Amino acid sequence: MNDDLAALHTRIDHTNELLQRMLAEVAKTPSTHAIFVDAGYLYAAAGRLVAGTEDRRAFDLDAEGLIDALIDRARTIFADSRLLRVYWYDGARRRIHTAEQQTIAELPDVKVRLGNLNANNQQKGVDSLIRSDLESLARHRAISDAALLGGDEDLVSAVEAAQGYGARVHLWGIEAPEGRNQAEPLLWEVDSQRTFDLDFFKPYVSRRTAPGHETTANRPTREDVRFVGAQIAAKWLAARGRDTLMELLPGHPYLPGSVDQDLLVEAEGLLQYSLRGQADLRRALRDGFWEHLRAQY
Repeated sequence: MNDDLAALHTRIDHTNELLQRMLAEVAKTPSTHAIFVDAGYLYAAAGRLVAGTEDRRAFDLDAEGLIDALIDRARTIFADSRLLRVYWYDGARRRIHTAEQQTIAELPDVKVRLGNLNANNQQKGVDSLIRSDLESLARHRAISDAALLGGDEDLVSAVEAAQGYGARVHLWGIEAPEGRNQAEPLLWEVDSQRTFDLDFFKPYVSRRTAPGHETTANRPTREDVRFVGAQIAAKWLAARGRDTLMELLPGHPYLPGSVDQDLLVEAEGLLQYSLRGQADLRRALRDGFWEHLRAQY
């Protein structure tokens, strides 16, 4: 009898030890967040705010620059968390990527998910994709926090599904010139709300100029822009020193929003050319900036 009791105590001790190890591992596991972008809402709300129109054909969106800015903002908000990825939801006819959507899909840490686009250019199936991803990631404990940039009331079920598995959902919105551009039931359900203003979106949205206003003849090459990026990096490093560089390097390939904006403004001054809406040139600029800095490490 005593032997049985001793064996039982041994098993209990062993079980307790395993539980303690498991809890220690859970405590060491970093929190994880993901960003979910309803592109239909983004284009409509940001276009209205900056360009005065919801018509995508009337303005350019620097999606790469904006995504970097959203990632940088999330890094500040979720300071002790790592990014899983950015989910970008949009519509396309027969769910075939447009050239712009393909460019976005090629960005690091970005997953493009496409619903259908009907004859009236209305998105179909996007909300269900968001719900499916939110619910699945929360159920599998892949994320602890979800930043949702959207405004449709149909997203309420997606929020509730994720919350049901313990994830916190944070609603991100875009300032409306008048009234609201997010459904009240959605605002009621989320764990927190945050609105981005005109100054946040201004660098990434620009009205398209009339044909011939800015010709391809004076458009710099990618190599020209890459060289300018390296020039600015050299000045940046000389002014700020290696300690600041060491703080910047872990964020590669992303630049903090303030650094990215300073880089853009200075590059446009040197090139005498606007890089707004020029995703390929903006990428070349950042590549040149990073290449020089990393070569000094």
